[in-house]
Amino acid sequence: MSVVPQETAENTGRALSPAVVVLSGVVGGISATVGTLLAVASLTGHAAGAWVSPEALSPGLLGAAMAGVAPALFTIGRARVWEEVRCLVLPLVIVLVGLFTVTLLNAGSLQAVRGGPLFLALFSLGWVATLGVLALAAVGCLAAQYRARPADAGALAGRGPVAPLPAWSKPPLAVLGSGWLGIGAGLLFFPAFWGALLPWTVNRADAQGLGVWALALGAGVLGSLVEDDLARIRPALKAVPVVALALAVVLAARAATVDWASGPGAALVTLVAGLFGTGASGRWLLTRAVRRGEGGAL
Repeated sequence: MSVVPQETAENTGRALSPAVVVLSGVVGGISATVGTLLAVASLTGHAAGAWVSPEALSPGLLGAAMAGVAPALFTIGRARVWEEVRCLVLPLVIVLVGLFTVTLLNAGSLQAVRGGPLFLALFSLGWVATLGVLALAAVGCLAAQYRARPADAGALAGRGPVAPLPAWSKPPLAVLGSGWLGIGAGLLFFPAFWGALLPWTVNRADAQGLGVWALALGAGVLGSLVEDDLARIRPALKAVPVVALALAVVLAARAATVDWASGPGAALVTLVAGLFGTGASGRWLLTRAVRRGEGGAL
């Protein structure tokens, strides 16, 4: 494996916009707070989502994903170029815009509309308002980021990967990413059919909300194949295993509501385990590459 100094990698590419850093920090704080609330409520058997859900598991999984990705969002400010964070930021934009759209499409299921408890009714209104602002800000930040000129276009064009993905890892990544992407697209665009295949009870809003997150996870995994550089997907590598662990905790706590003997149940275990394995092995490979570089294997 050929390794170049980290300083070279950090100073080649498109300068990271301060707006992206601020957005990531704000979303990280909100995700940590709201995600923990949803996940803990699910662990105690309560469906505390913005919309009415037939089971506590679905809002719990949404909360677990939000809380799991939050720590990685706080590390985005350490990057110097856009190329080092886009594998995490682009899925983040998918989540923000997608969840806002899903919420509007299922406005009739909101706690405030359905006459839920006062706290949940107010929570659902805050959910809509906050998501709307964040989704608009995410699109604006992304547009501004792509209008920015590369810091060193010539160096970027000639730079090879700092830590290329091993050849053996690419087929499993392609399968894992395609799996999450396909399931996400199915749940999002055909919730009646694909929602019925999930191994627990969901409604339309649940299916589409979970579909947005699955779509974002798939896009992130497949994006790592496009980057083909462990150094450039470092923030995403920090997010993936934590998200997988958070999902596993909620699934374990609500295991009685899941039909584990079904095909979709087994597929769910495989997909979550694949996320954890991808993140853990990627971080180990990157650490090994950095150590080799420090040892003089440049």
